[in-house]
Amino acid sequence: MADERAEPDDHRRPRSVYGVGTEPDARFSLANERTALAWVRTGVGLVAGGVALTSFATFADLPGLVDVVAAVACLVGASCAVYALVAWRRNERALRRREPLPAPGGLPVLVVGVVLLAVLIAAYAAAAGLGEAASLP
Repeated sequence: MADERAEPDDHRRPRSVYGVGTEPDARFSLANERTALAWVRTGVGLVAGGVALTSFATFADLPGLVDVVAAVACLVGASCAVYALVAWRRNERALRRREPLPAPGGLPVLVVGVVLLAVLIAAYAAAAGLGEAASLP
């Protein structure tokens, strides 16, 4: 007697990912998901840092430059989250099609964002330190 169990229809979303190719080794899909979650975690950390910085600036009556730094942190964090989704989709489709993984493009963007944020904070700290030193008797 033939096995009468039919292969269930795959109703997973997004169809643009799960509707192509064949099912890859679960370890690779899970590694891809962990990588995407790490990018999201980095983005959440940057957004939280931006929110904390702007809240601190409000309470401490700091100049607008701190708000600019906070906004940059939030925007870089949001970009990390968007990149996580885009990269996850690209990588998962490549895994399902048995193609080489695409080159990562988000790491340079994150590095530039973090360096920009560090330079802005360092410039603010230096300017604040020079301003305090000039006002000392």
